Amino acid sequence: MKITPTLIKIISYFFVLLFVYAAVSKILDFENFQVQIAQSPLLTSYAGMISYLVIIVELITVILLVSPQLRTAGLFFSLGLMTSFTVYIYMILHYSDSIPCSCGGILEKMDWDQHLIFNIICVVLAVAAIISTS
Repeated sequence: MKITPTLIKIISYFFVLLFVYAAVSKILDFENFQVQIAQSPLLTSYAGMISYLVIIVELITVILLVSPQLRTAGLFFSLGLMTSFTVYIYMILHYSDSIPCSCGGILEKMDWDQHLIFNIICVVLAVAAIISTS
């Protein structure tokens, strides 16, 4: 089933809101974000680099998504980010002895299992939008 161009725009702007919110939240509380990444048993060694890289990639993704000519690339970036975050959450839940602090803002109201489900839904939305743009 193909998704309409209007629904593709809605999905794209959902990701714009999600990634702008996420990036701004991280920037406004950058020191805490770095500390949380450093506490992650999977990311400790790369916390400094990852803290900057995640924000930069989120903002690049937003720029791609708002441009009609680059939207498909933005959807691929969205898929990559959401897949990475989903795999990270899965690994933390199933293979880590300690679970670091949750995300900030709206998503901090979710537990890790709910966050995993939210991310899986986002992955499905990105895949559906990408398939429909081809």
